[in-house]
Amino acid sequence: MTLQSAASDLELMEAAVREAGALARELSMKPLEIQSKGEAGPVTNVDKAVDAMLELKLLSQRPDYGWLSEETPDKPEYRIGKPRTFMLDPIDGTAALIGKFPQWTISAGLIEEGRAVAGVIYNPMTDEFFAGAVGHGARLNGRPIKVSEASAIEGARMIGQKSRFADRRWSANWPKMEIIERQSIAYRLALVAAGMGDATLLFGWKHDWDVAAGAAIVEAAGGAVSDLWGGALSFNNDIPRVPGVAAAGARLHPLLIERTRVLPDPRAQAAS
Repeated sequence: MTLQSAASDLELMEAAVREAGALARELSMKPLEIQSKGEAGPVTNVDKAVDAMLELKLLSQRPDYGWLSEETPDKPEYRIGKPRTFMLDPIDGTAALIGKFPQWTISAGLIEEGRAVAGVIYNPMTDEFFAGAVGHGARLNGRPIKVSEASAIEGARMIGQKSRFADRRWSANWPKMEIIERQSIAYRLALVAAGMGDATLLFGWKHDWDVAAGAAIVEAAGGAVSDLWGGALSFNNDIPRVPGVAAAGARLHPLLIERTRVLPDPRAQAAS
């Protein structure tokens, strides 16, 4: 990805997501129309309105790019083999939106050859706007950001769920950490990129649209992002998902992998 193309694509995504954020904030103040997607959870009129706006705003300017969104039926032929693919979660943290907790975000990532190369994550309720492109830095509300330099798990600020680290699956207890709970996966990754948390771990299969933007921004901010076994994340496959995520500063990341690599890999289970 060239500097010029990265800047152009980021500029497009930033403008579109800011406009979508204003719409989402306005709609969130009104009574919500809520439907169930079964195991996939609830969806609201806000999710659908943001999805429609972003599809129009982005693909009208980049008609040759692929498209994957949580709220659009997936058609692999519309994204696989494309030069780049937009990956969207119109509202990441719909339950937080419904519950009126300011922890939901709009997440837009850009994939090139299976790699997350640029991303934008916006929390309309706190007006935190994270953006970045690999090799070109990351920003929060226009100011440069970097991941933390934490080099020990003990005392680290882990963004995740407390129950995950008390689970008996671990062969050794985790050292004492400050655990910061946030509902939106994209928001967790963005906070790590900004150094507002030292790390986040995502367990089990995660959809590409949840992870792509955050992975790009963390890497752009100087951090390391991988699966839970230290392997590179691969996006835009036939089934668009990744088998867990570890994101942290470069010094802390390998210490996390030492602990998470003991977990069973869901890819092996899926292949059997």
